[in-house]
Amino acid sequence: MKAMYYSFTEGSISKGNGYKPANLHAWGPGVRDVYALHYIVSGRGYLETSRATFPVQAGESFIIFPHMEVYYYPDPLDPWEYYWIEFSGPEASRLLSMINLAPDQPVVEASPQNFEPLFQLFKTSGTAPFERERADAGVQLLLSYYMEYYPSPRALLKQDYASSAKEYIESNYWKSSVTVHDVVNYVKIERSYLFRLFKEANGQSVSGYLTAFRIQRACELLVHSELSVKSLAYSVGYQDPLYFSRVFKKATSFTPSEYRKGYSVT
Repeated sequence: MKAMYYSFTEGSISKGNGYKPANLHAWGPGVRDVYALHYIVSGRGYLETSRATFPVQAGESFIIFPHMEVYYYPDPLDPWEYYWIEFSGPEASRLLSMINLAPDQPVVEASPQNFEPLFQLFKTSGTAPFERERADAGVQLLLSYYMEYYPSPRALLKQDYASSAKEYIESNYWKSSVTVHDVVNYVKIERSYLFRLFKEANGQSVSGYLTAFRIQRACELLVHSELSVKSLAYSVGYQDPLYFSRVFKKATSFTPSEYRKGYSVT
């Protein structure tokens, strides 16, 4: 199979990708101005940096960081076969910051996940706008899997549990069936521990924040839409309009109708 390489334009997260069949090709020593993530399909090789030499084998991955001098080469007795992607930009850097890869730890061991099919998604990439968007989405998808299997200590910080719970509420508040139990199950930590972290981060309990966010969204809809109270209640997670009205008045001191009359944009 021949080596393949694709490149992309400025503004994309994805800057290029390719495939290298098993041979004795080496690269460096040199530097790049992008991130370059490599996945080893078979064989063995070595990555040399100014800090150390890292042996790499099938199923493992290594990354080249921008402006980091590297030299990588195959094992002459068992040359590696690999895929790679190149990417850059603030969004890519943000995602990468949540993966346990760093200049002094540029290699991750094999995981139960076979990443080859994800790298193969890039094989038909081109330069049309929709192809560039797919390539960018592919980078984000691929890095999300690396985040899952190789989370960085930053991704496991306490405040991230509270942030995840908050994001879950803000994405699911409209479901009348959503409960505090659902939030706990989503974050996957012990209930009382999450409650303490959430209260420290947001100044409210999980249930209090869910109610407050629903009321906040209801206020926005009352001002900027002509939805009936029944439709509006349903839109923010309440199946019973009368119960919604009681909760709304307790939170704002107004009935929904009074609030709309007093705050509607004319």
